[in-house]
Amino acid sequence: MDVGKNLSNASRSLSNSSLKEKLSSLSVTPLKPITIHSNIEFAPARIPRKRRMQMLAVAAWSVAIALTTVLFLLLCSVPSLWPFLAMYQIWIWIDQSPEHGGRTSRWFRELAFWKYFADYYPASLLKVPDLPPDRPYVFGYHPHGATSYRGALATFATEATGFSAAFPGIKPHLLTLASNFRMPFYRDLILAMGVCSVSKQSCSNILKSGPGSAITIVVGGAAESLSAHPGTADLTLRKRLGFIKVAIQHGADLVPVFSFGENDIYEQMPNQPGTTIYTLQKKFQSVFGFTLPLFHGRGLLNYNIGLLPYRRQIVVVVGKPIHVEQCGKPDIQEVMRIQKMYIEELTRIWNCYKDQFAKARTRELSIIE
Repeated sequence: MDVGKNLSNASRSLSNSSLKEKLSSLSVTPLKPITIHSNIEFAPARIPRKRRMQMLAVAAWSVAIALTTVLFLLLCSVPSLWPFLAMYQIWIWIDQSPEHGGRTSRWFRELAFWKYFADYYPASLLKVPDLPPDRPYVFGYHPHGATSYRGALATFATEATGFSAAFPGIKPHLLTLASNFRMPFYRDLILAMGVCSVSKQSCSNILKSGPGSAITIVVGGAAESLSAHPGTADLTLRKRLGFIKVAIQHGADLVPVFSFGENDIYEQMPNQPGTTIYTLQKKFQSVFGFTLPLFHGRGLLNYNIGLLPYRRQIVVVVGKPIHVEQCGKPDIQEVMRIQKMYIEELTRIWNCYKDQFAKARTRELSIIE
């Protein structure tokens, strides 16, 4: 029995050793486990429907230009529609609505879509004074943010934050580049929101249309977008005198507006003046008239990589109006005097509300240009 057991063990040992030799002779690459980058934080599968709708509204508006362009190109692929599309293109070139107050649709501004859009961040309006609708107004909006000004859109181009209820009788018009009104279908969307061209003629036409007419100018423009980093409030304002001259020429009260959180909804690459990135961005701006901030936000299915803005609170504070006397040709001394008062009110807004709405700031309000 012992001999048989020893023979059996020897046979099993031989079999195992030969099997190991055969396996070792095979060039088998072991399977590596699939790993997910530890820095990517994915959204949970179960999220309330309301939050899904908010995200979809922001995502849809973020790609609105692309969506409307694709739709136009798809329609161009249908030969039977060419006569209508040709007439539409002619209409785009001859339509003067962007220069004459737009085609505001109260129904469109009050769509539930915009409420979802504003609630995503959430964006809200804080009114400091009453604004009597017996005069025109020029709202100066700060800061620009890394991309399009989301707080200004929610506040002045929709009723999502309750602008008309807060300031009855005031008819707001958010202003943007004239080139946006050359984009098929997209132009009709923003015209329905009351958005108009930022040209001097457009400003003049709106302010002359009667008491309660108002324009909103994002003063810092593309240059300020390069300074839009979370926790900062670096404004391009010192040399921006055009909107003050327009206000004086039309006897329109100037209203400083500061949007807390506008700079926080995107993370931007370090691009301090003097760096290669900053130099290239400024060169691009000088050639094309706009710039390209290098930024990122979150995605549809994750919280930290993508082009959607972060869910960070935006509070648009409307300050006290600065009364100006109408003068067709204001001198530089008067313009600088009004600018000094404007900056003082803007600084007052910051100092009054920074501890409430800018708790994560890394430095104080600064006017860099």
